[in-house]
Amino acid sequence: MTNDAQIHPFRIEIPQADLDDLRARLARTRWPDQLEGVGWDYGIPLDYVRGLAEHWRTAYDWRAHERQLNDFPQFTTTIQGQRVHFMHVRSREPDAVPLIITHRRSGASLSRPTTSCTGPSSTAAATSRPWRNPTCLSPMSARCSGNCDERG
Repeated sequence: MTNDAQIHPFRIEIPQADLDDLRARLARTRWPDQLEGVGWDYGIPLDYVRGLAEHWRTAYDWRAHERQLNDFPQFTTTIQGQRVHFMHVRSREPDAVPLIITHRRSGASLSRPTTSCTGPSSTAAATSRPWRNPTCLSPMSARCSGNCDERG
């Protein structure tokens, strides 16, 4: 493990061969049978997953999203032996208090934040969840109630 605490610029640059391979694997997916009449009771319905996979295979424009993500200044560093990827984006508000948003797994860094706990008068630590808004883990000031999960 390296302990390189220097900050290094980072850009997302997925090789075209990897995207081609993903599309080919999605095309070869062997789908299971769907249990009749269970809806979402036993997980995501098969038709929903098939539609999502088809979208990723034929319609999702990775390069457009890659460009969008690369519009943000991104960096990596090493903290306690772990490589950490982060974006450093300054607020347009001159008196904004910093907000740290972390993600739990690769690819979960872009949830749509809300302003309930992220306005210029509050500070909160948050974690990003896929498909959801950030959840306040603990308020760092009394201005944020810490009960941000209710926003869904």
